[in-house]
Amino acid sequence: KEGGNLTTLVEFILLGFADVPGLQKFLFGMFLIIYMIILIGNSLFIIITKVDPSLQTPIYFSLGNFSSLEICYVSVTVPRLLADLCRQNRNISFLACATQMYFFLVLGATKCFILTAMAYDRYVAICNSLLYPLIMNTRLCIQSAAGCWISGIPVHIGFTYLIFSLPFCGHNQLDHFFCDIPPALKLACGNTFMIEMLIYVVAVLVVTIPFMLISWSYVQIISTILKLPSATGRAKAFSTCSSHLMVVALFFGSGIITYMRPKSSHSVGVDKRLSLFYTIVTPMFNPMVYCLRNKDIMVAMRKFLSK
Repeated sequence: KEGGNLTTLVEFILLGFADVPGLQKFLFGMFLIIYMIILIGNSLFIIITKVDPSLQTPIYFSLGNFSSLEICYVSVTVPRLLADLCRQNRNISFLACATQMYFFLVLGATKCFILTAMAYDRYVAICNSLLYPLIMNTRLCIQSAAGCWISGIPVHIGFTYLIFSLPFCGHNQLDHFFCDIPPALKLACGNTFMIEMLIYVVAVLVVTIPFMLISWSYVQIISTILKLPSATGRAKAFSTCSSHLMVVALFFGSGIITYMRPKSSHSVGVDKRLSLFYTIVTPMFNPMVYCLRNKDIMVAMRKFLSK
């Protein structure tokens, strides 16, 4: 639509990996395999934690919840990416782009909150082990899970609306494989200063504060573990927490670098690689990290598969 000298955009073109035309089939095959690993790995994890009575504990409830989230989280971006790798027409309407961005942000926030809840579970288990059954009761587990899923919804409805209320003009090529904030803002014309400040505020609330709470929990956990008298006890406690710490470091590290960097230091190539890391690579490793480093899960999996 023409408005003065500006052409108001009604759709974007997701460029994705169009800059490497010779690798389209290879990338499609690789991402499809990773997506299937994520779906199968997390689904198997959910089933095992539901059917095995020995895994009916708060931490496995949280892990099952986390696996459900991972399936939803990757399904927001990967199916669209796979479709775009197979076709020439990569147009995406404003509504579809806004919807994808909204669900990506909400599920990303939920992931931050669930990882924080899991850190609290580990903190209580190790630092207040005698009170653990009393504190981490079924009611608290369900309430915290519901809170994690719901709390990001109102913030990101308003946030996504504000971004798509900006005037977009000029070319409509979104140099990314999904509708994310940094590439969308590059196409916005006019003053985006307020939105950029809002991004930092939301990032502090959703990413930085949960990360600080997790870090504080692990400072307490590690200091408690180091006071344990037996080396076996220390090793067991460390192995219980190390898998969660690995997942936290991978996800929060890449997320903080992406959203907390100044706009001037954003480069398309770096943003795409970082996005691949926290949207596809870490969800693929999560079931492996939790399963391979957990004897209870391995025992339950052998029993389940032998049936």
